[in-house]
Amino acid sequence: MTSAHQEQQAPVRPTAQDEIAAAGSELIGGPIGRRALAGGSWWTPVRVVLLVMLGMFALGMVQKLPCYESGWFRGATSQYVHACYSDIPHLYTGRGFATDLTPYFDRIPQEISGGMEYLEYPVLTGVFMEVASWLTPQGGEMVERQQIYWMVNAGMLMACAAVLVVCVARTHRRRPWDALLVALAPALALTATINWDLLAVSLTAASMLMWARSRPFASGVLLGLATAAKFYPFLLLGPLLVLCWRAGRWKAFGTALVGAVAAWLAVNLPVMLLAPEGWGKFYAFSQERNIDFGSFWLIISQRTGNPLEHANTYATLLVLLGCAAIALLTLRAPRRPRFAQLAFLVIALFIVTNKVYSPQYVLWLIPLAVLARPRWRDFLIWQACEVMYYLGIWFYLAYTGSGDDHHGLPAEGYQFAIMLHLLGTLYLCAVVVRDILLPERDVVRHDGSDDPSGGVLDGAPDVFALGFRKDLQPILPAPQEQTARWEPRPGSE
Repeated sequence: MTSAHQEQQAPVRPTAQDEIAAAGSELIGGPIGRRALAGGSWWTPVRVVLLVMLGMFALGMVQKLPCYESGWFRGATSQYVHACYSDIPHLYTGRGFATDLTPYFDRIPQEISGGMEYLEYPVLTGVFMEVASWLTPQGGEMVERQQIYWMVNAGMLMACAAVLVVCVARTHRRRPWDALLVALAPALALTATINWDLLAVSLTAASMLMWARSRPFASGVLLGLATAAKFYPFLLLGPLLVLCWRAGRWKAFGTALVGAVAAWLAVNLPVMLLAPEGWGKFYAFSQERNIDFGSFWLIISQRTGNPLEHANTYATLLVLLGCAAIALLTLRAPRRPRFAQLAFLVIALFIVTNKVYSPQYVLWLIPLAVLARPRWRDFLIWQACEVMYYLGIWFYLAYTGSGDDHHGLPAEGYQFAIMLHLLGTLYLCAVVVRDILLPERDVVRHDGSDDPSGGVLDGAPDVFALGFRKDLQPILPAPQEQTARWEPRPGSE
């Protein structure tokens, strides 16, 4: 094997491509040298990234310590003042796990749930919550049991975070270090144990890894399981449909679709048939839920005094229009967009237009953002916006819950925080769209790659496109070149 070929196959070093990564590496001695030996050491990129993730997750747990000790149990606003709120200990009692009720089958007494008759989470998430309750001792004081339940869930969610970061590190074979963005994401550490979203996020990442390895059925099965834990992963079938349409890979898409439907039915069908009312609570609650924290609909409602009763219809229309625009972009782009780029755009569209944008929803986007746009500057700008919103929502709840004292962030300040994290997400969407329209700006394609996460789509010729520039094809760079050139093929004018 020639040295040039070895260089092309070696992992991409972010410090050689990203000025922010190079500057940050000075904390540990500076960028790795060109002649440093890669491999042959226990400290592989995946292992390093995994250990960093576990460390950051542990720091996130430490950040919840004021609430673990007292904030969740005493004081009206203590958990907001310390910005360490979590649904987990509250729902242990509020959804009947503490009294050994079976999710979806047993009706929750109103005095316990406050009116939520059944668990309002998808089935696989309900199973996750129930398993954690089995691992929680039933004896002792209720506060102690809630603490243990949170700790058990945190351990299970840490395992999900480990799966997530390993999958991201392996999705782009030559770019394992990009997963360091996931591991170091401050918003992930802060929001990982607010709710159970990491279960669906890790399954989605595993599904994308299987697709990148050209295993569409396994990818579909994992995507179906992810959808059984949270609704949003289902939306990734849309980008796959349009990309396979452009590349003519209908068999791969059909195989993934069959796997997704089969896995979703395997999880949902037993509960759907045996406890239809409990099973349907998640879907009914999602449909009936009023506009809530984090959405631009809330800003409009608070500023105008209009409750926006039809916000659900408006949001659905915006999602459909946005998906149509993304499909048109996919079919007209000079090169077929990468799967991760479209996955990020579709999920970001769903979140930004949704009637609620909870702080933990950022977990849905973090791995997709890293695969779509692995640039430290853009990622950190977005993360800064999300951290500001994370603080904003808790201080706003402290303000509204402190009575006449009004300690915290007033409505106007909270509205600014909402706008900040919406604009941060839209900024990242804008640079991803720019990379699609100008493939030479896409850092993943700098080495001449097509779509490392595309699996059967990677390097496949187009069979259908609407763009007049569809004749553009990548020309692989010479080994010493840093970027790929994009030119029309000879004779294609």
